[in-house]
Amino acid sequence: MLGGGMGKSLLRDNTRTRGCSTSSISDTEPAAVMRRLPSPLLKSLPLHSRRALFSNSARWTSALERVSSIPSGQVLDAPTNTTSLPVTESPKILPKKLPFRFDTGIALFAKRTPRPFPPPFLSPPSGSFSDPLSTHRQVFVNGDIIKGYTNGDDAVYASDNFIAANDGVGAWSTRPRGHAGLWSRLILHFWAVEVERDAVRERLPEEGEYRPNPVGYLQKAYEDTLEATQEPNDWHGTTTAAGAQLFYKKRENDGIIGSAPLLYVTNLGDSQILVVRPSSEEVVYKSKEQWHWFDCPRQLGTNSPDTPTENAVLDFVDIEEGDLVLAMSDGVTDNLWEHEIVENVLLSMRRWENGEAQVSGLEGGATGAMQFVAEQLMTAAKVIALDPFAESPFMEHAIEEGLPSHGGKLDDISVVAALCRKTLDD
Repeated sequence: MLGGGMGKSLLRDNTRTRGCSTSSISDTEPAAVMRRLPSPLLKSLPLHSRRALFSNSARWTSALERVSSIPSGQVLDAPTNTTSLPVTESPKILPKKLPFRFDTGIALFAKRTPRPFPPPFLSPPSGSFSDPLSTHRQVFVNGDIIKGYTNGDDAVYASDNFIAANDGVGAWSTRPRGHAGLWSRLILHFWAVEVERDAVRERLPEEGEYRPNPVGYLQKAYEDTLEATQEPNDWHGTTTAAGAQLFYKKRENDGIIGSAPLLYVTNLGDSQILVVRPSSEEVVYKSKEQWHWFDCPRQLGTNSPDTPTENAVLDFVDIEEGDLVLAMSDGVTDNLWEHEIVENVLLSMRRWENGEAQVSGLEGGATGAMQFVAEQLMTAAKVIALDPFAESPFMEHAIEEGLPSHGGKLDDISVVAALCRKTLDD
């Protein structure tokens, strides 16, 4: 039976009970019955479900080993007469100051304690008194601290111009060498690295002005994760990916050339990007879920045929200063209909602006507001997820598929809330 405690199903030898081509994407329909009624301005949109795991016997082909050798035991005679050529150093690369930025907040709920990352990503304490234990709480890849946060099998990231939420397929936890949380976090890390690197790198004149390429960044992140998890590490997993990168476009208003915020939204799978405009209380944009079949979204990783360049969708969204951007795992959207999400974040913003939010430890201003918005939305989804008698989008979707289901869907719940603001001049 499906429901709050359901485990994620595995595919066996690429067979399944419902006929659906693995190359097709099915879009679900709104539920016909809904007891938590929407406001007059809002209505529910397509629902989400949980996910299945690709489980064929094929293995990713390991990449070529990188072998380096350093000659030793040789001493070269220094030349007695040399001409030194001037060494020109590359100019220092500074981050470009964009006209708009995000104020962000993150809220997380894990359905179970996250699994620790395996070596070499997390080294166990050596037992030496000279080796501080605090260094072992951090996780590393290729010598760098892994960016973002792990929430069960989910991973989230937030910066001034990029937010993302990845949902790892938890069924890998039942498989040898399976670690969905590692995969979701590594792809998120490498994705954020590419976003930051391309924004600040020096460009040749023929390259033109900088324009984000988030699908290209995600493809590179996918390839880097494959390399990082191949033998001898040999860790398997899959994950969805959803990210929103804030940029801008030039516009002319009354003869004055200015800038307007432009959002680059990338999605593969069923995590979600949602843009809400508080000034008009409307949904500006909602990313579209991608499915192979019920309980099996598109996903990146072991044995999956999906890749960013072939399957990720990139949307360009015109937004305004003051718009609210949400990056969410389906732990939110499986438990709350869209109208409930929108009403929740609008109410949270009003409460914050009216001074009604009594939450200790939160910063003031927009940063504190986004943290409050994220926490309130996470809490609302958690209430439904833990209620075995609640009605939920996941329950209704399962019933539409002819499967018995009841209550909310217990899952990792990850929320990143971001408010678009103008960058203040120094």
